[in-house]
Amino acid sequence: MTTIKFLKEDREVVVADGANLRLKAIENRIDIYTFVGKMTNCSGYGQCGTCLVEVVEGMEHLSPLTDTEKVKLKKKPPTYRLACQALVNGDVTIKTKPSTK
Repeated sequence: MTTIKFLKEDREVVVADGANLRLKAIENRIDIYTFVGKMTNCSGYGQCGTCLVEVVEGMEHLSPLTDTEKVKLKKKPPTYRLACQALVNGDVTIKTKPSTK
């Protein structure tokens, strides 16, 4: 079992290895979307980029960047991931709704 720690929400969620970060956040009522993202998200297909999160610790425990992420995150810091594309394989600490400036 793996723990996802959501910093801003001060919550920890225990999940099975290989769990999808976005799905587990939603299942546990962790709000990962900004106001605009709530209306325009692609429901986890990696097309919109609105489920952006910052990995504070444990980047090595996430699946490798997908081709979609390589395109969508090209101008973002290397600690950013799309929650819908990231599979969790070990303990991670996540910051939801990071600053995009």
